Amino acid sequence: MTHRQPVRVTEIAQFHTVIDARSPAEFALDHIPGAINCPVLSDEERATIGTLYKQKGAFEAKRLGAALVAANLARHLHTALADRPAHWKPLVYCWRGGMRSGSMVTWLRLVGWDAQQLAGGYKTYRHHVTEQLRKLVPQLRLRVVCGATGSAKTRLLHALQAQGAQIIDLEGLACHKGSLLGSLPGVAQPSQKAFETQLLAAIARLDLAQPVFIEGESAKIGRLAVPLELIGHMRTAPVVEVQAAPDVRLQYLLRDYAYLGDDVPLLCERLGLLKELQGRETIARWQAWAQAGHWADLFAELMARHYDPQYLRSQTRNFVHWEQRQPVQALRLDEAGIADLARQVLKNRD
Repeated sequence: MTHRQPVRVTEIAQFHTVIDARSPAEFALDHIPGAINCPVLSDEERATIGTLYKQKGAFEAKRLGAALVAANLARHLHTALADRPAHWKPLVYCWRGGMRSGSMVTWLRLVGWDAQQLAGGYKTYRHHVTEQLRKLVPQLRLRVVCGATGSAKTRLLHALQAQGAQIIDLEGLACHKGSLLGSLPGVAQPSQKAFETQLLAAIARLDLAQPVFIEGESAKIGRLAVPLELIGHMRTAPVVEVQAAPDVRLQYLLRDYAYLGDDVPLLCERLGLLKELQGRETIARWQAWAQAGHWADLFAELMARHYDPQYLRSQTRNFVHWEQRQPVQALRLDEAGIADLARQVLKNRD
């Protein structure tokens, strides 16, 4: 069995399995991609230990903690780790690379596995994520895809990827469509940290020498902030604009946002947030249309009175090369039309 110094973030790929020894709540907030969660203390146990430390001191807290850790490690050995072979090499981390991961490494080594500990734990990994984003984002050869609401920009990104292009799907990573009505039913957005972790993982898979297509997002997607380095780099990148007639975009929106009809009260609540911009009378009309299922009327006015004016104002302000943008015409936005749109874009990729 090899005993080394604590492992650096750049050495993670050398291990068969990465184990997050933190509590389930910590793991859910963010974790190293591909890691499995084998908590040495549950959320409740961690809280109990913290309370005991304050009330009775370090010794009593450590005594109870040791018993709980031992029981949890035994359970993991009987379940999640029961089928691991003798040559298995796990890497273990906790919040700072301290007692939680250290205790697990000790037990795993007693079994005979070459278990190692990540130096600095998750805290060091989080620092690595922010530093790598700062380093790699400026190296991306971005091509920003713009277009008024209903231009199928995200679907175009997927079609570009299917035809061999590199993309970053920020809305996919953020689990949100980026607009006022963009939250996805039954799908929670990740934490800000998890969003940035997944963004770095997506960038790390790219060939930095080749162009990368990305949608021209605002600074926030739902409640998540796009890293400032990426926003700044997008603003100076070449722009591709999808141009589609209002009736083509309307038909696309009616298909793409059909699920909004499943929760009309929530839709009306979100529309109410526009009262200051659009006025009480307009919002009351939109809410009445939503309640009556008059979706074409609602989306046509949302486009004409809210989304389109907002789009026209923001593009010249946000993109340095807006006047030199590459226009691509979308006569239809069904699957075949979007695939044709991708071919048009790729003709002028460079």
